[in-house]
Amino acid sequence: MNATRLIAAAALIASATLTLQPALAQFTGLQRTDLLEHDLSIAGRKTVQTRVDFAPGTAAPAHAHPGEEIAYVLEGTLEYRIGDDAPITLQPGQSLFIPAGAKHSAKNVGSGKASELATYIVDKGQPLVVLTP
Repeated sequence: MNATRLIAAAALIASATLTLQPALAQFTGLQRTDLLEHDLSIAGRKTVQTRVDFAPGTAAPAHAHPGEEIAYVLEGTLEYRIGDDAPITLQPGQSLFIPAGAKHSAKNVGSGKASELATYIVDKGQPLVVLTP
């Protein structure tokens, strides 16, 4: 990879990180690490891939995304709530599909750190995370 592409890739990752962190920055014990952001062949859509780390007992507050999310548990035990549905508990290696615009939350219900790989297929130009009441 030449220097220009490397600098452009670093700038893209840095700008994506700056736009995602403010929405969740106030929540102690929750860390997001953006891994990839790329336009799709579908006009107006992009994919974003993020690692989310949860300290023991930490919960991501109720929120939604302007597109679909696929959550894959890397370690620990995470409990997901989507809308008014019953909670779903996932272990490492298990995945969950979260529909576009669905209000949801996640909580580390294990005794140690928990992590997920979140892949989003979202509308460009929209905030990735929208906190909901």
